[in-house]
Amino acid sequence: MNRVPLLNGQFDPLTLPQTVDEVFRFLDSGKHGWLCTVNVAILMMMRSNPRLQRFVDNAALIVADGQPLVWCSPWLGERIPVRVTGVDLVDAICDRAALLGKRVYLLGATQSVVSTLAQRLRERHKGLQIAFSDGYFSPQESRARAEMIRSSGADILLVGMGVPRQEIFLEEELEHSGASIGIGVGGSFDVLAGLRKRAPLWVQNLGFEWLYRLVQEPRRLFARYFVTNCQFIWLLLFALMARR
Repeated sequence: MNRVPLLNGQFDPLTLPQTVDEVFRFLDSGKHGWLCTVNVAILMMMRSNPRLQRFVDNAALIVADGQPLVWCSPWLGERIPVRVTGVDLVDAICDRAALLGKRVYLLGATQSVVSTLAQRLRERHKGLQIAFSDGYFSPQESRARAEMIRSSGADILLVGMGVPRQEIFLEEELEHSGASIGIGVGGSFDVLAGLRKRAPLWVQNLGFEWLYRLVQEPRRLFARYFVTNCQFIWLLLFALMARR
């Protein structure tokens, strides 16, 4: 399967079910690696953060977590079929893990949020083997967290600590954690635990979920979205002119 190039990113052209299939196929391979969900903000962040760029480039799987990436991909080459969000991926992976008896570990958010999420996932996916711990620890405590994950026997590690902190943890500690695959899912834990509302489906389909989030958290997100969206549009226009 050839990856689809888009500016400084490379994406696997997968649907959500196909992504889940690939995750569990990777588990059976006996390898260690990570899956990256990349949206416009992360794609732009990669340009100024060489370590993050290398981390994403070295991922076993890279999916587009943003409707603008899906829309723009045919303009620069091949088409990305659909977006695959961290929120949807967490739920779909837990559903398959419950069926196959694989162990999941949640790392991130506050203790209250992550414990609420774990309980919700247990109720939604009967038989799911899941453990968790919060994401509030220092870099010096990272190895101890990895040992906690190893002691749980986790096969899949879902990390919701924000970019690039979750990527740094996965790069440095995934092998020590004993999990076969790690997935950074950003703020998905807060959404799935009910702390933040997700945009209605029609807003998601229009590609304005970012705007819905901005309305909920204007102070935290305005500068990030304004800068990264403008940068993305400018680079996209430049790339289109270069192609012509």
